[in-house]
This record gives sequence, C-alpha cells and structure tokens, in this order.
Amino acid sequence: MKTLVLVGHPNIEESRMNKAWAGRLEKEEDVTVHHLYKEYPDMRIDVEKEQSLLLEHDRIVFQFPFFWYSTPAILKEWQDQVLAYGWAYGSEGTKLHGKEFLVVTSTGGPGGAYRSGGFNHYSMSELLKPLQATANLTGMRFLPAYVEHGVRMLSDDEVAISADQVARYVVDGDLKRGR
Repeated sequence: MKTLVLVGHPNIEESRMNKAWAGRLEKEEDVTVHHLYKEYPDMRIDVEKEQSLLLEHDRIVFQFPFFWYSTPAILKEWQDQVLAYGWAYGSEGTKLHGKEFLVVTSTGGPGGAYRSGGFNHYSMSELLKPLQATANLTGMRFLPAYVEHGVRMLSDDEVAISADQVARYVVDGDLKRGR
C-alpha cells in the first residue's frame, strides 16, 4: 500500500516529535513524506501537483502538532484548495473514494487534559471530528488517530519509540502501540 504523509509543521527543525516521526517514516519503502511548509512557504498550494500525489497513493496521513484544537494553517489551506468540489466531493467528486485517511498528531499537554472533565473539556476523538467528517465527505475511510500526548516531557528514548510505533501504524495499520 502506497502511503502519502502530509507533514504540516511550521517549524519542523525545532520539533522533536514531528521531526522524529517524519525522519522515521522517510525510511519506509512505500511511504512518501511531503513537508507542506517546506514545499509552500508562501502558502500557495499547487493544486494539480497535490491532487496528482493523492491519486498515486492509497493511504493519506495528516501529520501535525495539535495547535489551538486544530491543524496548523497550511493543512487547512491545503484542504481548502486541494479537496475541490467536483474532484474530492460532490456528485462527480469521487477521486478519493476508497482511500484510507489517518491522523498522526502530538500535543504538548498530557493525555488526561483531553477528556470530558479534563483541562480541555473534550477528548481527542471529539476534537478530531472535523477531519473525520472530511474523510466521510470525500469517501475515504477514517482510521483511528495516533495521538502522542505530553511530547515536551518525553525522553529521547520515548521519542524514538513513538517514531517506531508511528511507522508501524502508518505502514501496517498496527495499533498495538505498547503504551
């Protein structure tokens, strides 16, 4: 299965977790890691190029740090431009039907902060519903998200373990994360 990983980190060089994930995924054979901020520093998305990449892959991954309960700006702009009516959705917009879609994201806060009654009041499942709705609208199958919480507090060994777990999940769909 060919997998496209769309990395939406505005400053990947300063990221421990997202940088480790992307670096580990780049070693996988049928995985294309596509850094959107590096490709489009001016936020001007090449829609034709991006749609072509989508057509070439079976599984689509959004990888990003969870900012303000959403994706970083480039992923939203990418969605607005690339997932066009008549191409990705609508009566004739069937280009993504049958593909798999998954989210790989990180939070600075601990997992307990993302639940009913927690600091943020909502679970990650609830907060990621807009992306699940996008998958539904475009005919993609939404897979359970991989969320790594509390990344600021992880040791280098824990970051490396997470990178291996993400690679296993993205490539094989193996949710046995061991954490």
